[in-house]
Amino acid sequence: MTTAYVTCPLCEATCGLEVTLDADRVTRVRGDAEDVFSKGYLCPKGASLGALHHDPDRLTKPLVKRDGEFVEVGWDEAFEEIGRRLPPLIERYGRDSVAVYAGNPGAHNLALILYGRVFYKALGTKNFYSATSVDQLPKHFSSGYLFGDPLAIPVPDLDRTRQLLVLGANPLVSNGSLMTAPDTRGKLRAIQRRGGRIVVVDPRRTRTARMADEHHPIVPGTDALLLFALVNVLFAEDRVALGRLGEHVAGLDEVRELARPFTPEAVAPHTGIAAGAIRRMALDLADAECAAVYGRIGTTTQAFGTVASWLVDVLNVLTGNLDREGGVLFPLAAAGPSSRSRAFTTGRWASRVRGYPEVLGELPVATLADEIETPGEGQVRALVTISGNPCVSTPNAGRLSQALGRLDFMVSLDIYLNETSRQADVILPGPSPLERPHYDLALYQLAVRNVANWTPATLPTDLPQEWETALRLTGIVTGQGPHADVAVLDDFVAAETARRNGVDVALAAGRTGPERLVDLMLHAGPYDLTLADLEAAPHGVDLGPLRPRIPEVLSTASGRIELAPPAITGDVARLRATLSGTPADGLVLIGRRQLGSNNSWMHNLTQLVRGTNRCTVQVHPDDAARLGLADGGLASVTSRVGKLEVPVEVTDEVRRGVVSIPHGWGHDVDGVRTRVARANPGVNSNLVADEQLIDALSGTAVLNGIPVEVAPA
Repeated sequence: MTTAYVTCPLCEATCGLEVTLDADRVTRVRGDAEDVFSKGYLCPKGASLGALHHDPDRLTKPLVKRDGEFVEVGWDEAFEEIGRRLPPLIERYGRDSVAVYAGNPGAHNLALILYGRVFYKALGTKNFYSATSVDQLPKHFSSGYLFGDPLAIPVPDLDRTRQLLVLGANPLVSNGSLMTAPDTRGKLRAIQRRGGRIVVVDPRRTRTARMADEHHPIVPGTDALLLFALVNVLFAEDRVALGRLGEHVAGLDEVRELARPFTPEAVAPHTGIAAGAIRRMALDLADAECAAVYGRIGTTTQAFGTVASWLVDVLNVLTGNLDREGGVLFPLAAAGPSSRSRAFTTGRWASRVRGYPEVLGELPVATLADEIETPGEGQVRALVTISGNPCVSTPNAGRLSQALGRLDFMVSLDIYLNETSRQADVILPGPSPLERPHYDLALYQLAVRNVANWTPATLPTDLPQEWETALRLTGIVTGQGPHADVAVLDDFVAAETARRNGVDVALAAGRTGPERLVDLMLHAGPYDLTLADLEAAPHGVDLGPLRPRIPEVLSTASGRIELAPPAITGDVARLRATLSGTPADGLVLIGRRQLGSNNSWMHNLTQLVRGTNRCTVQVHPDDAARLGLADGGLASVTSRVGKLEVPVEVTDEVRRGVVSIPHGWGHDVDGVRTRVARANPGVNSNLVADEQLIDALSGTAVLNGIPVEVAPA
């Protein structure tokens, strides 16, 4: 028996795991009690790491479609097939004829973070899409214009705050999102033990809401109205207190004027939260010794997602809690992207069919089907998916699935033959998490404590590492062919990484691939730290609590926090117009997270699809009685774009007028090789998500607050 210490790459919490092995067999996974960050915490996803590695359905050889059927082939043959079919399409129709969709697992994969972007840049397409526009793009948009950097996202200082306002987030289930925080339950309980309070705003009484001191069941999609009302109260009651931020803030007067119409009395009928409660919520933030406002997926996946994301940070600024211990702070990661050399902007190009602006180098995935289906110059004719399953995870997924059938060519990098990759012509699998090295390059930039941990590959593999696959694809799209010299390309990438970070590439001599790049980035980082130091510390290195970083973190043209950027405030008039309308009275659909589930990509593991992971439509008892729905019965859920039949769960955990279906399910399609998932298929809630409903600024899909009709099936 041997023991390996691994950082879990399956969600944003980055927990340390202790993995016991009998030769190449995983016999036990438990929390690493000595991990400097997670200190032994373990969730069901991390416990399933061995099952994922040993899953008999996991692909270990490339697949090529011949006469409509997949056959296993060698790696050279798979790349030769891509080299034979993809370059002629680029030559004939241009680089924009090839689209890329990058899925959520790529954010947890060091090789794909570092080398995926090498391939994307070499491909040179403007048709880049990702799970970000289904999830979090509004937060990047608002941070980019507020602070100058879309990756400068302040996170709650959970270890020291005394008042936490949570909107549209369920961190007890998600383990934090855009907030890397293992054992969130323990951290929230500690807030209460030290006399602090937790307030949750959510249409559902989630696990987080149940442990909170106060829960407000808001009408879905109205968070921006509530947040503006809180801002209004702070100004009206003369409770704005910028503190040390005063000299660093521009636009305060503009925000005051914009907030005037959004009184608690004006927004109460729309939000479903009483004016008195709104006023008290605002004053509690102002009175707290230190406080943090945190909004997540419920605030970003709505029609005013960017405005809501902006207002979360506006509130933190107005109460003096931005960049303050016990408030929200900017993490200082040991390794991260080089500093920005130009001002953040959006709309550098637009989607061909619907004219949606580019944000952060990508277009909204809500319009990908349009780009495939609509003839003309620039039509998407080929697609490369990178660890993504958009046929389950994107709005109007049924339409997109049909559109993929019209492509001339499709390549998927995936370890499963799933609902999306089944439509590919070539599937290139990658190693399991235990067969590749890992460092949480993205997530340490969102951590509630500064830490660093390196995980070497635990088990050997015959599969190429995904960085090698990405470089072979780069060779194909740059005209070097399917047998390009990967070592030469890797040397070029390392030299460019060293140049951008202002260090000598020789500092990482003797290393290749991600190890070399991470070592170079550590050498260039803010700590006296190298990869060798991390290799000598299998439980991680604690770099200390978060500290104030303004003004050094600001990269706006003015060097100040731009509290009222026109790119965002231009959408306030649209929000203000909703005040004069009649509050909606029809049913709306929202999603929900599940502790043992991870979007669509871990449902082939028996221990994760059982228990509380029930794919039901939750309905309030009053709505169930009015609609004739019975607990355990079957309901039809219909929207403009589709219809589902799903078992009913009658519960007062959802507010009246709201129904809830978990996302990530719907594994009952033909042509997939996921036996456990097919035996527990659930329903794909995105079959009724409307791709025409988006956040106007970022193009992010509206997945919370979708108008639906519900009836007995």
